[in-house]
Amino acid sequence: MDDNSQAVDAITESVLASRKYRSISHSLIEEVARRELPRRRSLQEATKATRSKLHQIAGAFIEEQPPYAKWLAELEAAKEAGEPALMEACRRIMQHHSSARERVSSLPDFYTTLFDGIGPIGSILDIACGLNPLSIPWMPITRETKYFAVDIYSDLTTFLDSFLHIVQQPGGASQHNVLGSVPDTEVDVALVLKTIPCLEQVDPAVGRRLLEGLKAKVMLVSFPARSLGGRNRGMVENYSAHFDGLVQGHDWKIERFLFPTELVFRVTKGGG
Repeated sequence: MDDNSQAVDAITESVLASRKYRSISHSLIEEVARRELPRRRSLQEATKATRSKLHQIAGAFIEEQPPYAKWLAELEAAKEAGEPALMEACRRIMQHHSSARERVSSLPDFYTTLFDGIGPIGSILDIACGLNPLSIPWMPITRETKYFAVDIYSDLTTFLDSFLHIVQQPGGASQHNVLGSVPDTEVDVALVLKTIPCLEQVDPAVGRRLLEGLKAKVMLVSFPARSLGGRNRGMVENYSAHFDGLVQGHDWKIERFLFPTELVFRVTKGGG
Protein backbone atom coordinates (compact mmCIF):
# COMPACT_ATOMS: atom_id res chain seq x y z
CA MET A 1 0.00 0.00 0.00
CA ASP A 2 1.31 3.46 -0.89
CA ASP A 3 1.87 5.91 1.92
CA ASN A 4 -0.51 8.81 1.34
CA SER A 5 -2.04 11.57 3.40
CA GLN A 6 -5.62 10.35 3.01
CA ALA A 7 -4.78 6.92 4.41
CA VAL A 8 -2.80 8.45 7.29
CA ASP A 9 -5.72 10.77 8.06
CA ALA A 10 -8.15 7.84 8.04
CA ILE A 11 -6.00 5.83 10.45
CA THR A 12 -5.53 8.84 12.71
CA GLU A 13 -9.27 9.53 12.86
CA SER A 14 -9.98 5.88 13.64
CA VAL A 15 -7.43 5.77 16.45
CA LEU A 16 -8.62 9.07 17.95
CA ALA A 17 -12.18 7.72 18.03
CA SER A 18 -11.02 5.24 20.64
CA ARG A 19 -11.52 6.37 24.23
CA LYS A 20 -8.09 5.00 25.08
CA TYR A 21 -6.24 7.18 22.57
CA ARG A 22 -8.42 10.26 22.11
CA SER A 23 -5.98 12.49 24.04
CA ILE A 24 -2.80 11.15 22.46
CA SER A 25 -0.59 13.32 20.25
CA HIS A 26 -1.99 13.50 16.72
CA SER A 27 1.48 13.81 15.25
CA LEU A 28 2.58 10.59 16.96
CA ILE A 29 -0.37 8.66 15.52
CA GLU A 30 0.44 10.06 12.09
CA GLU A 31 4.11 9.12 12.47
CA VAL A 32 3.27 5.54 13.41
CA ALA A 33 0.66 5.27 10.65
CA ARG A 34 3.10 6.50 8.00
CA ARG A 35 5.56 3.80 9.03
CA GLU A 36 2.99 1.01 9.20
CA LEU A 37 1.19 1.69 5.91
CA PRO A 38 3.90 0.39 3.54
CA ARG A 39 4.23 -2.80 5.59
CA ARG A 40 0.56 -3.76 5.50
CA ARG A 41 -1.73 -5.12 2.81
CA SER A 42 -4.76 -3.00 3.63
CA LEU A 43 -5.91 0.09 5.49
CA GLN A 44 -7.58 -2.13 8.07
CA GLU A 45 -4.33 -4.00 8.76
CA ALA A 46 -2.39 -0.73 8.98
CA THR A 47 -4.92 0.68 11.44
CA LYS A 48 -4.71 -2.43 13.61
CA ALA A 49 -0.89 -2.33 13.50
CA THR A 50 -0.89 1.36 14.45
CA ARG A 51 -3.08 0.68 17.47
CA SER A 52 -0.85 -2.21 18.48
CA LYS A 53 2.29 -0.09 18.23
CA LEU A 54 0.73 2.73 20.26
CA HIS A 55 -0.18 0.20 22.94
CA GLN A 56 3.41 -1.04 23.06
CA ILE A 57 4.96 2.41 23.41
CA ALA A 58 2.33 4.08 25.60
CA GLY A 59 -0.99 2.39 26.23
CA ALA A 60 0.44 -0.57 28.14
CA PHE A 61 1.77 1.65 30.91
CA ILE A 62 -1.31 3.41 32.25
CA GLU A 63 -4.90 2.40 32.91
CA GLU A 64 -7.39 3.19 30.15
CA GLN A 65 -9.19 6.14 31.77
CA PRO A 66 -7.34 7.54 34.80
CA PRO A 67 -9.55 9.43 37.27
CA TYR A 68 -7.56 12.64 37.06
CA ALA A 69 -10.17 14.88 38.76
CA LYS A 70 -10.37 12.47 41.71
CA TRP A 71 -6.59 12.30 41.96
CA LEU A 72 -6.26 16.09 41.99
CA ALA A 73 -8.79 16.33 44.83
CA GLU A 74 -6.81 13.73 46.78
CA LEU A 75 -3.54 15.56 46.16
CA GLU A 76 -4.97 18.93 47.21
CA ALA A 77 -6.27 17.43 50.46
CA ALA A 78 -2.97 15.64 51.07
CA LYS A 79 -0.97 18.83 50.49
CA GLU A 80 -3.02 20.57 53.17
CA ALA A 81 -2.45 17.64 55.55
CA GLY A 82 1.33 17.84 55.28
CA GLU A 83 4.34 16.24 53.57
CA PRO A 84 3.81 12.62 54.77
CA ALA A 85 0.21 12.65 53.50
CA LEU A 86 1.30 14.15 50.18
CA MET A 87 3.98 11.50 49.70
CA GLU A 88 1.50 8.74 50.47
CA ALA A 89 -1.01 10.15 47.96
CA CYS A 90 1.68 10.44 45.28
CA ARG A 91 2.87 6.92 46.00
CA ARG A 92 -0.67 5.56 45.73
CA ILE A 93 -1.38 7.31 42.42
CA MET A 94 1.93 6.24 40.88
CA GLN A 95 0.85 2.64 41.40
CA HIS A 96 -1.53 3.17 38.45
CA HIS A 97 1.35 3.56 35.98
CA SER A 98 3.43 0.44 35.44
CA SER A 99 6.72 2.24 34.87
CA ALA A 100 6.30 4.61 37.82
CA ARG A 101 5.07 1.73 39.99
CA GLU A 102 8.32 -0.15 39.47
CA ARG A 103 10.27 2.84 40.77
CA VAL A 104 8.17 3.50 43.88
CA SER A 105 10.09 1.13 46.16
CA SER A 106 13.40 2.75 45.16
CA LEU A 107 12.29 6.38 45.59
CA PRO A 108 13.85 6.93 49.04
CA ASP A 109 17.30 6.42 47.44
CA PHE A 110 16.73 6.91 43.72
CA TYR A 111 16.95 10.68 43.29
CA THR A 112 19.14 11.25 46.34
CA THR A 113 21.73 8.98 44.72
CA LEU A 114 21.38 10.25 41.16
CA PHE A 115 21.32 13.96 42.01
CA ASP A 116 24.27 13.71 44.40
CA GLY A 117 27.27 15.64 43.15
CA ILE A 118 25.45 17.42 40.33
CA GLY A 119 25.37 20.74 42.15
CA PRO A 120 22.49 23.19 42.46
CA ILE A 121 19.65 22.10 40.16
CA GLY A 122 17.77 25.09 38.83
CA SER A 123 15.75 23.28 36.16
CA ILE A 124 14.61 19.80 35.15
CA LEU A 125 13.07 18.45 31.94
CA ASP A 126 11.18 15.15 32.26
CA ILE A 127 10.90 13.43 28.86
CA ALA A 128 7.91 11.12 28.20
CA CYS A 129 7.23 11.65 31.88
CA GLY A 130 4.20 9.49 32.60
CA LEU A 131 3.40 9.94 36.29
CA ASN A 132 7.03 10.47 37.28
CA PRO A 133 6.55 14.15 38.27
CA LEU A 134 4.68 12.82 41.30
CA SER A 135 8.15 11.79 42.50
CA ILE A 136 8.98 15.43 43.21
CA PRO A 137 8.47 15.06 47.01
CA TRP A 138 11.42 12.61 46.99
CA MET A 139 13.71 14.83 44.92
CA PRO A 140 16.39 16.89 46.68
CA ILE A 141 15.43 20.08 44.87
CA THR A 142 14.22 23.48 46.04
CA ARG A 143 10.90 25.22 45.55
CA GLU A 144 12.71 27.45 43.03
CA THR A 145 13.70 24.54 40.79
CA LYS A 146 11.76 24.76 37.52
CA TYR A 147 10.23 21.43 36.54
CA PHE A 148 9.18 20.90 32.93
CA ALA A 149 7.43 17.70 31.89
CA VAL A 150 6.40 16.47 28.44
CA ASP A 151 4.29 13.50 27.39
CA ILE A 152 2.13 12.44 24.46
CA TYR A 153 -1.17 12.52 26.39
CA SER A 154 -2.90 15.91 26.68
CA ASP A 155 -5.13 14.88 29.60
CA LEU A 156 -2.12 13.53 31.51
CA THR A 157 -0.10 16.72 31.04
CA THR A 158 -3.10 18.85 32.07
CA PHE A 159 -3.28 16.79 35.27
CA LEU A 160 0.46 17.16 35.87
CA ASP A 161 0.33 20.90 35.25
CA SER A 162 -2.29 21.14 38.02
CA PHE A 163 -0.15 18.94 40.27
CA LEU A 164 2.84 21.26 39.84
CA HIS A 165 0.59 24.13 40.88
CA ILE A 166 -0.57 22.21 43.97
CA VAL A 167 2.98 21.53 45.14
CA GLN A 168 4.02 25.08 44.14
CA GLN A 169 6.77 23.89 41.82
CA PRO A 170 7.48 26.36 38.98
CA GLY A 171 7.59 25.07 35.42
CA GLY A 172 4.81 23.27 33.61
CA ALA A 173 3.68 20.17 31.75
CA SER A 174 2.79 20.06 28.07
CA GLN A 175 1.99 17.62 25.31
CA HIS A 176 4.96 16.89 23.06
CA ASN A 177 5.80 14.16 20.57
CA VAL A 178 9.52 13.52 21.07
CA LEU A 179 9.67 11.43 17.90
CA GLY A 180 8.78 14.53 15.93
CA SER A 181 11.18 16.92 17.62
CA VAL A 182 13.50 17.08 20.60
CA PRO A 183 12.38 19.70 23.15
CA ASP A 184 14.69 22.72 22.99
CA THR A 185 14.31 23.84 26.62
CA GLU A 186 17.70 24.47 28.22
CA VAL A 187 17.91 22.78 31.62
CA ASP A 188 20.38 21.58 34.21
CA VAL A 189 19.02 18.02 34.25
CA ALA A 190 17.03 15.99 31.71
CA LEU A 191 15.25 12.83 32.82
CA VAL A 192 15.04 10.20 30.09
CA LEU A 193 13.72 7.36 32.23
CA LYS A 194 12.90 4.07 30.48
CA THR A 195 11.94 6.14 27.45
CA ILE A 196 14.36 5.15 24.71
CA PRO A 197 13.30 1.47 24.38
CA CYS A 198 9.69 2.57 23.84
CA LEU A 199 10.52 5.24 21.28
CA GLU A 200 12.88 2.96 19.38
CA GLN A 201 9.99 0.59 18.65
CA VAL A 202 8.83 3.26 16.19
CA ASP A 203 12.13 4.85 15.16
CA PRO A 204 15.38 2.93 15.88
CA ALA A 205 17.42 6.11 15.40
CA VAL A 206 15.57 8.22 17.97
CA GLY A 207 17.70 7.29 20.99
CA ARG A 208 20.93 8.79 19.72
CA ARG A 209 19.06 11.77 18.21
CA LEU A 210 17.40 12.49 21.54
CA LEU A 211 20.59 12.28 23.60
CA GLU A 212 22.49 14.48 21.17
CA GLY A 213 19.68 17.02 20.87
CA LEU A 214 18.74 17.59 24.50
CA LYS A 215 20.04 20.92 25.84
CA ALA A 216 20.87 19.61 29.30
CA LYS A 217 24.05 19.77 31.32
CA VAL A 218 23.30 16.35 32.81
CA MET A 219 21.06 13.58 31.48
CA LEU A 220 19.74 10.71 33.57
CA VAL A 221 19.07 7.95 31.07
CA SER A 222 17.55 4.70 32.25
CA PHE A 223 16.49 1.30 30.95
CA PRO A 224 14.37 -1.41 32.56
CA ALA A 225 16.36 -4.02 34.48
CA ARG A 226 13.52 -6.49 34.12
CA SER A 227 10.36 -6.90 32.07
CA LEU A 228 6.92 -5.70 33.17
CA GLY A 229 6.29 -9.31 34.16
CA GLY A 230 9.27 -9.20 36.52
CA ARG A 231 11.66 -11.37 34.51
CA ASN A 232 15.34 -10.56 34.07
CA ARG A 233 16.33 -11.93 30.68
CA GLY A 234 19.81 -10.47 30.40
CA MET A 235 18.28 -7.02 30.09
CA VAL A 236 20.98 -5.22 32.07
CA GLU A 237 23.74 -6.61 29.87
CA ASN A 238 21.82 -5.99 26.65
CA TYR A 239 20.84 -2.43 27.51
CA SER A 240 24.35 -1.63 28.74
CA ALA A 241 25.72 -2.65 25.36
CA HIS A 242 22.97 -0.73 23.57
CA PHE A 243 23.66 2.42 25.57
CA ASP A 244 27.38 2.16 24.76
CA GLY A 245 26.42 2.33 21.10
CA LEU A 246 24.18 5.35 21.63
CA VAL A 247 26.96 7.43 23.22
CA GLN A 248 29.84 6.15 21.11
CA GLY A 249 32.01 8.94 19.77
CA HIS A 250 30.99 11.52 22.38
CA ASP A 251 33.28 12.96 25.01
CA TRP A 252 30.69 12.64 27.76
CA LYS A 253 31.29 11.59 31.35
CA ILE A 254 29.28 8.42 32.00
CA GLU A 255 28.38 7.02 35.43
CA ARG A 256 26.39 3.82 35.93
CA PHE A 257 23.85 3.04 38.67
CA LEU A 258 21.85 -0.14 39.13
CA PHE A 259 18.60 -0.17 41.09
CA PRO A 260 16.35 -3.22 41.63
CA THR A 261 14.20 -2.51 38.57
CA GLU A 262 16.19 0.09 36.66
CA LEU A 263 19.60 0.60 35.07
CA VAL A 264 20.55 4.31 35.06
CA PHE A 265 23.34 6.16 33.31
CA ARG A 266 24.25 9.67 34.45
CA VAL A 267 25.61 11.52 31.45
CA THR A 268 27.46 14.78 31.89
CA LYS A 269 27.87 16.40 28.49
CA GLY A 270 31.29 17.65 27.54
CA GLY A 271 32.99 15.14 29.80
CA GLY A 272 31.96 16.91 33.04
